[in-house]
Amino acid sequence: MKNSKVKSIIISQPKPESEKSPWFDLARKYGLKMDFRAFIQVEPIGAKEFRQQKVNILDYTAIILNSRNSVDNFFRMCTELKVEIPAEMKYFCVNESIANYLAKYIQVRKRKIFTGKGTETELMAVFKNHPTEKYLFPCSDWRKQDIEKFMKKSKIVFKEAFFYRIKSSDLSDLTHVNYDIIAFFSPADIRSLFENFPEFKQNNTLIAGFGATTIKAMTDAGLDVNIQAPTPATPSMVMAIDKFIEAYNKS
Repeated sequence: MKNSKVKSIIISQPKPESEKSPWFDLARKYGLKMDFRAFIQVEPIGAKEFRQQKVNILDYTAIILNSRNSVDNFFRMCTELKVEIPAEMKYFCVNESIANYLAKYIQVRKRKIFTGKGTETELMAVFKNHPTEKYLFPCSDWRKQDIEKFMKKSKIVFKEAFFYRIKSSDLSDLTHVNYDIIAFFSPADIRSLFENFPEFKQNNTLIAGFGATTIKAMTDAGLDVNIQAPTPATPSMVMAIDKFIEAYNKS
């Protein structure tokens, strides 16, 4: 049975640091109760544990970055290991947002940065144009193997290395709390949901998912995906939810 209107939403990410975040504009627009709660926690791997993987970062000419966590932990590890990244290092980013985030660590306009269109699958088309690079993929213990399979099939030099772990957060305090919409951003968010609430039933809860891998994890878990992003019309999660609520509250 349809709820009369969307009145509450929980975002499975930390609360934005800037009060200018479009999330807050969305909350004001519809008078929403909006909560932010990271469903997962990032646990950095220390330099000693990283060395056990026998990976020499400077053996590679290109870095694959598919999330802000991968960016943060790659440069954190370089600092810990006292590795100075050469200016000619190439960066292959899954989308423009990640490419822009690199500016936190390097002068973007002076570096060679290649960008996909939003998914790891689309990034593979970019790899094809640079088959002679030696690629390093800083990742977590919770990742897809699509890139690795593609690289092996294409016979491109590639190494996957763990720079951090992904763990489910303790969400037990939400046991008796209900929201009209839950917004998920990664497959690990779905894992966390069911680790915390094994008997979770969607019922009238509306589910939003960002990215193809997240949406697949949701459908694999038996969830109905009510809101999807990115799409050509709604490239951000905020835009997708805004468009959905506008139509839903009128119906």
